[in-house]
Amino acid sequence: MIVNHYKLRNNVVSYNLTGMGCSAGLISIDLAKQLLQQPNKANKWQVHHNSYALVFSTENVTGATYFGNNRSMFVSNCIFRLGGAAILLSNRSSDSHRSKYYLKHIVRTHKGSQDDCYNSVLQKEDEEGLTGVSLSKNIMNSAGKALNTNISILGKCVLPWTEQMKFLASLVMRDFFKTGVIKSYTPNFVLAFKHFCIHTGGKVVQDEMQKVLKLSDWHMEPSRMTLYRYGNTSSSSVWYELEYCEAKGRVKRGDQIWQIGFGSGFKCNSVVWCALHTIDPVKIKNSWTDEIHEFPVNVTN
Repeated sequence: MIVNHYKLRNNVVSYNLTGMGCSAGLISIDLAKQLLQQPNKANKWQVHHNSYALVFSTENVTGATYFGNNRSMFVSNCIFRLGGAAILLSNRSSDSHRSKYYLKHIVRTHKGSQDDCYNSVLQKEDEEGLTGVSLSKNIMNSAGKALNTNISILGKCVLPWTEQMKFLASLVMRDFFKTGVIKSYTPNFVLAFKHFCIHTGGKVVQDEMQKVLKLSDWHMEPSRMTLYRYGNTSSSSVWYELEYCEAKGRVKRGDQIWQIGFGSGFKCNSVVWCALHTIDPVKIKNSWTDEIHEFPVNVTN
């Protein structure tokens, strides 16, 4: 549809990532990054230097509509909203002066080998043979497992060495005593990131993420306001949150932004960006521009 509407060239290489859950947008960024890397003898199919990649992320709320009466499968009809975001990436050095962000890190975690994680979000047939997506009560536990693995890898790339040593020491103590009394140390990611764009899976997900990562209400504001204003727009939600930070005039040069996406599988994916310039909300217009003065609102109830 995009190629046809904009009459793009016939040598455009297109990929359609479906069925990847709410973290599909960040998975697409990973694919685009690989395509924009310089080609080598082993990967002749890769896009060459001085190229662009367009990532379009959206939620298809009609494709997985469930028409049965199973409550665990019917809930997916109610929690998602239609949303979309387009991201243009470039490996042209000449674009650095007008690009907003530099892609620093991508960490992907997949817990599909564990049955409880695999079954937490699963498309299947109900007793009457109707297809739908079943959401298990174990979904938060699966998200916690995926998050812990993900941040243990990401932390090595972004955290100061003092935080890494504390985390390592807690793991050694747990293995040594083997009592379960000593909890693993959660690193202070505020030391590494200025802004957090956490997937808008719901208020329970946001509350748990704030508790686990020890974030302030200010750090959680983009995620909470996006859920309030646009609902759960699935894989595109993290881009609405980034635009919220921009519209508020919070993004300054050198700031690091952490986007966190969860999805069926069970998957947890992280993308880290660094702001190349201070974003001026007066010059840069986005989906929040016309109403950003009305936010934040009270969503505690």
